[in-house]
Amino acid sequence: MIQNLIDGVLTGSYLSLGAIGLTLVMHILRFANFSHAELLSLGAYAALVFDALVTALAPVLATKLGPLSLTYALLFAILISMVLTGLSAVLIDRLVFKRVREKGWELSMVFASFGMALIIRNVIGLIFGLSPELYSKDIAFAMILSRDPLILVKPDQVFVLVAALALMFVLHLILSRTTFGYALRAVAENPSLAQVNGVNLARTVMAVWLIGGSLAAVAGVFYGLSHQVIPVMGRDLVLPIFAATIVGGIGSVYGAVLGGFIVGIAGNLALVVLPSGYTPSIPFMLILIVLMIRPHGLFGEARA
Repeated sequence: MIQNLIDGVLTGSYLSLGAIGLTLVMHILRFANFSHAELLSLGAYAALVFDALVTALAPVLATKLGPLSLTYALLFAILISMVLTGLSAVLIDRLVFKRVREKGWELSMVFASFGMALIIRNVIGLIFGLSPELYSKDIAFAMILSRDPLILVKPDQVFVLVAALALMFVLHLILSRTTFGYALRAVAENPSLAQVNGVNLARTVMAVWLIGGSLAAVAGVFYGLSHQVIPVMGRDLVLPIFAATIVGGIGSVYGAVLGGFIVGIAGNLALVVLPSGYTPSIPFMLILIVLMIRPHGLFGEARA
């Protein structure tokens, strides 16, 4: 059971990163973006491509970082992936969501996000094929933390957790200590009033997409390090990410972080008493339980 708890914390680290971007978009633009999870796939495959490219151009960067399976090339590729995925999110908003937002209903945005999810997923499958990919084909040996009970942790999993917490802390500083953070909260509460007070609405929305896309890219790479990179990973992660967002409270970054860890831990602890085939139902149960007890989520607030 302790092993399941540790695995749940590690799972929650990348779910939280994915949920942060989703909760920001849902709070600012008022629609459920079902294509957000596909940005994780986009980021994971972008890192895969640039990892191979950087390794080919500079073989010296193929050196591993200590006990990790990560190389310097992959770290560089992750940074490129964050930028490209963030820009891709902005481009998708400009080409699709912005036009629907200006001419259609809020429900039309949801349908558009379904369409974008299918397009991104199938384009990735068309380009890369449906076979799983790995960032490293070397066997990763787990560290034995305890023999009674047996507790195993891979060095890559420790890196994923530490890196995810570091990114969350940096985002906390940005949102709580910068003018952008204050502008973001103002736009979320009242866009018209924020514009009257000098907040550039278009620039703030673009920044939200950049942040959400960048964090989604990191979450996708971290998922790939822990499991494998496949075109349907966005489809498999969309429900846990939405569950984390709803459980934490839509619009709350801290709620998204907590919700991600709750969903990750609950899903892994459920394996103790349930067959693995029932695990996908856990996010549904969490959503129902939280909505019955606190309809706005743990950290969410009622909105007019």
